[in-house]
Amino acid sequence: MWEWSRWRAFFVCKPSGFNTITPVVLCGILLPPWCAALGKSASVVRSLKTVSGTIAQRKSILVVEDEPIIRETLAEFLMGEGFEVRTAGTAAEAIRVAQERDYDVGICDIQLPDGDGVKVLRQLHRINPAMFVLIISAYATVENAVEAFTAGAFDYLVKPVRFEELVKRLQRLFKFQDLYRENQRLRNDLARSAGFDQVVGSSHALQELLKTIRKVAATNSNVLLVGETGTGKELFAREIHVAGPNKDEKFLAVSCGTRPVELLETQLFGNKDGQEGALVTAGTGTVFLDEIAQLPPGTQSEILRAIEYQEVTPVGGAKPVKVQARIIAATSRDLSQEVTDGNFQEDLFYRLDGVKIRIPALRERLDDIPELVEYFIVRHREAMGKRVSGATSESIRTLMAAHWKGNVRQLDNAIERAVMMCEGEEITPNDLPPDLLGGGSSLPDTDDLRSALRHYERLHITRVLRQCPDKKEAARRLKLGLSSLYRKIEELKIEL
Repeated sequence: MWEWSRWRAFFVCKPSGFNTITPVVLCGILLPPWCAALGKSASVVRSLKTVSGTIAQRKSILVVEDEPIIRETLAEFLMGEGFEVRTAGTAAEAIRVAQERDYDVGICDIQLPDGDGVKVLRQLHRINPAMFVLIISAYATVENAVEAFTAGAFDYLVKPVRFEELVKRLQRLFKFQDLYRENQRLRNDLARSAGFDQVVGSSHALQELLKTIRKVAATNSNVLLVGETGTGKELFAREIHVAGPNKDEKFLAVSCGTRPVELLETQLFGNKDGQEGALVTAGTGTVFLDEIAQLPPGTQSEILRAIEYQEVTPVGGAKPVKVQARIIAATSRDLSQEVTDGNFQEDLFYRLDGVKIRIPALRERLDDIPELVEYFIVRHREAMGKRVSGATSESIRTLMAAHWKGNVRQLDNAIERAVMMCEGEEITPNDLPPDLLGGGSSLPDTDDLRSALRHYERLHITRVLRQCPDKKEAARRLKLGLSSLYRKIEELKIEL
C-alpha cells in the first residue's frame, strides 16, 4: 500500500482542470477536492524514485521556501529520492545555512518574506560559486525569468512544482554539473602541463573580457591593455597573441621601466653592431610592452615611428629597419593624465588608445577566486612536494571577503604561503596571511588595551560584513542590534 507521506508529497502538484476549492477528507486529513481524483497517480510517483535514484548519490540540496507545507513536502520528496536536504524559510536563514557547509544545489523561491529570491541567489553564489540554483515561482513572468538567469540561475520552475518535471531538471543539472567539474579538472591539468599561467575563471566579468579579446585578436591591430597592478595584463596579452592570426610566431615581452634607456632601446630596436631588437626578432609575431607609461620621451618617439611607418632605427645606426610585429602595450597608470602632465606623447597615446581593453580587478571577479585558488594550490603543492588537496569553505569565504589591492598576484602569493604553512590536506583560515582582511597588521602597534580591542573589533566586524553583505544577517551573526551595527560602522570608520 502506498504510504501517506508519498501521497502528501504528490499533492504539491495540482493537476490542470481542477479549479474548485471545496475540500475533501482523506484518512481524516483535510485536502483539496482534486486530490480525490489522484488515485491513479500513485504509480506515477512510485516511478519517480526509479528515475531519480541513480542521480541522487547523496547529493546535497538546500530548499529555500517560505510556505511550510511546500517546503516540507519538497524536502520529504527529495529525501525519499536519496538526496541530503536542508531547508530554510527565509532569506536570512538560507544565507546562514549556506555558510555552514557547501550544497550541490539550491532550490529557491523567488518571493521570500524578508528578501528577493534573486538577491538570495546572488548571495548564495558569493558564498559557494559551485552551487547550482533552481528558482521557483508562482508568479512566472518573462521579466522574472530573465532576471533570474542573468543573476546566475541554472533553471526556472513554475509552481505548482510537478515532481516528474523537477526530477528531469535535476537530472539535467547534475549532468551539466559533472561536466563543469570535469572541465575544471582538465583545465587545471592542462595549465599544470603547459608550464606557464593560464586564464582561470568563469565569472561574467572574465567571460566578457575574453569575448572582447577574441574579437580584437582576429585582427592584427595594436592593442592597449589597462588595469591595476597584478591583474595579469601579460597573461591576457598572450591570450590575444594565441587567438590571433600569427599565433605560431614569437611572443616577446619587454618591461619598459626596469633598465637604463640605452639597454632598453637596444632590447627594443637592436644596435648598429648587428644585434636585433625585439621588434625585428618577433617577425610577424607580437611584442608586449609592459608599463609603457614609463618609456622615456625619446623611446616613445621611436615606438610611434614603428607603429606609423613600420620601421625603427637601431641604436647607433643610421639606416632604418623594417618591422612587422604587432604591439600590445600595457599600463597601470592613467595615460590620458600622463599626457596632460606632459609625461607621455599625445600622438602615441591616440595611436594606442584606439583599441583599448580594460582588465578587471580581482574584486570585480570574486566568483573566480575558488577556481584560482584550486589552480594555485596545484601549482604550488607540486613545487613544494606537499599533499594539499584544496581549501576549506571557510577559507574560500575569507579569501572572497578580502580587498586584494594586489589582485591575482597577491592571491597567488597568499596561496603559496598557505600551501607552505598547511599541515593537513586542506588549507584553513589559519594558514592564510594574518593581515588579509585587515589591510595591515592584524596586531595593533600599541600597548593600550582599549586601542587594541578597538582595532580587533574593527577587523572582526569588517570580516563579517564582507562575508555577509546583508547587514541584518551580519548584525544577527555579531549578536548586535541593527542600529548598533550601523553605529559601530560609523564609529570605527569601517569602509565596505
